Amino acid sequence: MSLRRLSPLDGLLLQVDRALRTLAVDAPAHERSSPAKAATEQDLSDEEKRHAAGLMRVNHTGEVCAQALYQGQALTAKLTSVRGEMEQAADEEIDHLAWCQERVKQLGSHSSVLNPIWYGLSFGIGATAGLISDKLSLGFVSATEDQVCQHLEHHLKELPPKDKKSRAIVEQMLIDEAKHAHSALNAGGLKFPAPVKGLMTLLSKAMTETSYRI
Repeated sequence: MSLRRLSPLDGLLLQVDRALRTLAVDAPAHERSSPAKAATEQDLSDEEKRHAAGLMRVNHTGEVCAQALYQGQALTAKLTSVRGEMEQAADEEIDHLAWCQERVKQLGSHSSVLNPIWYGLSFGIGATAGLISDKLSLGFVSATEDQVCQHLEHHLKELPPKDKKSRAIVEQMLIDEAKHAHSALNAGGLKFPAPVKGLMTLLSKAMTETSYRI
């Protein structure tokens, strides 16, 4: 359902509904089957499970932030084409959200209790960027997705070699996130300077370190 066909109140209610679905304990409905289903589950030590669960919890929180970012931008984007880009990207990220949440549970753990805070902050950032300009909004998407790709590449190195299921999920996410970053730039997004990316890295580090543990 496109936000451009809704009244402001309907749009706001839709955002609340999407936030509740994103933060729900159960994994949201998704279109694509999890890549983990094609991988064989291997026996992992308790330490390997704990570490893999922490990494996948970080990835799940990243997807929570992505949902909030895209929804905030979709709410305030000025061009209907940009709004459509944000809505489509958010829909594709739902698959990642569900895959990570399912895998965290399979590893005997839980999603981060701080997700509501990260959702609120990310939604505010996305909405603010959309209010300033569509070019800034798209540029923020590209820069964010670039950072996500770096995290995913690092996680592929950190995940236990025997954890084929988690690795399959992260590998597919890496492909999708790179596509989102490229699409945002092609749609007219600004390339962020190094100092801005540096600040984003600090915020990202705070998210990953806390989400890994709680």
